[in-house]
Amino acid sequence: MAQNFDMVVIGAGPGGYVAAIRGAQLGLKVACIEREHLGGICLNWGCIPTKAMLRSAEVYHLMHRAKEFGLKAEGIGYDLDAVVKRSRGVAKQLSGGIGHLFKKNKVTTIMGAAKLAGKGRVTVTTDKGTEEITAKAIVLATGARARELPGLEPDGKRVWNYKHALVPPHMPKKLLVIGSGAIGIEFASFFNTLGAETTVVEVMDRVLPVEDAEIAAFARKQFVKQGMTILEKASVKKLDRKGDSVTAHIETGGKTETREFDTVISAVGIVGNTEGLGLEEAGIKVDRSHVVTDAYCRTGVEGVYAIGDLAGAPWLAHKASHEGTMVAELIAGGHPHAVDPGSIAGCTYCHPQIASVGLTEAKAKEMGLEIKVGRFPFMGNGKAIALGEPEGLIKTIFDAKTGELLGAHMVGAEVTELIQGYVIGRKLETTEADLMETVFPHPTLSEMMHESVLDAYGRAIHF
Repeated sequence: MAQNFDMVVIGAGPGGYVAAIRGAQLGLKVACIEREHLGGICLNWGCIPTKAMLRSAEVYHLMHRAKEFGLKAEGIGYDLDAVVKRSRGVAKQLSGGIGHLFKKNKVTTIMGAAKLAGKGRVTVTTDKGTEEITAKAIVLATGARARELPGLEPDGKRVWNYKHALVPPHMPKKLLVIGSGAIGIEFASFFNTLGAETTVVEVMDRVLPVEDAEIAAFARKQFVKQGMTILEKASVKKLDRKGDSVTAHIETGGKTETREFDTVISAVGIVGNTEGLGLEEAGIKVDRSHVVTDAYCRTGVEGVYAIGDLAGAPWLAHKASHEGTMVAELIAGGHPHAVDPGSIAGCTYCHPQIASVGLTEAKAKEMGLEIKVGRFPFMGNGKAIALGEPEGLIKTIFDAKTGELLGAHMVGAEVTELIQGYVIGRKLETTEADLMETVFPHPTLSEMMHESVLDAYGRAIHF
């Protein structure tokens, strides 16, 4: 006899597990089906383990700066295997925590591969065979995986995807990173800090192409200063693999040259995990590997929702989690607000960090808005200088007519923590007057957020 649930979630990543827990909190009988590991890519092979590795690189970098702080450190080195072991341990700890939260909230966990089998029905293939379960509502949260381009496919030896880079079989000496989005630039930053001679190739006209152009240009200067080679408006056409080396054919400005590397990381985007779910048979529309939904993550097929990376950009764990909460509340009969993509912050944990929310300056102008732009450099902030982190910039963009905060963009130390202040501001529909009248504590990095707002209106004090 088939098990019956109020809600079945397919996928236990940051979208799926949050949806399952919130549904259970609201009194629904919930099952979550996961084919690989609780926590999905984010906890196991994405957000969390990469941040653990980047923290090791950050500490290593600071150890080399010990003399600046009046300290002594000799014989500085690293053990890559130990760095990886710590990263994997952090991921394991958090993944295990999901299982505990499921038990606490009485969510039924089913390890297996799921497929839609008709209205309100899902088949699950486990190591014990195939069973059918029924549900009033089904939430698709299967996430995404690394995109593979023809001729650039990773092999785990000399050409890696993000999973290979998290458990590297060797330390690269001469590294090529294809793609300068968040994933590519974070790995470039990590291995470059540990001493790899790093080249980044980006097909667009600048690194970090989704970021504000001014912020991306500032970050680029820092990357070059750290020893990276940045090739923009360039593409890798072919990789010749031979023994311990890879020859990359790189096209720039219509000319192709070859460069030799010992390691290549391919970070050219992601594709949704739509295969094997029975989407076509169910009548669910897929566009460029992502399920098409409305603002409330409804697929157009009654009782079926899609959230997170599977449902398209922005491809961020926190977006997936909030969509999971929203959908669970909808299913339970609530009336939640739709998730606003324009108020979701993006964070990149390279060195220096980058964070942003809302419109870029170029986008605001493209929309025909009259704007006021404020900037404040880290060099003018006492806390940043005391920390030894004077390289950075905070930029704010306001509607000149209404004072609405349209966007905020940052590069520098700890900006991934600072950005939330502006996210809250946008959520509460804060105006420039509210922000200017807010008292920021001293000495903090957050004071720069205040000064950037003041600068937009010609009132900056410390710059």
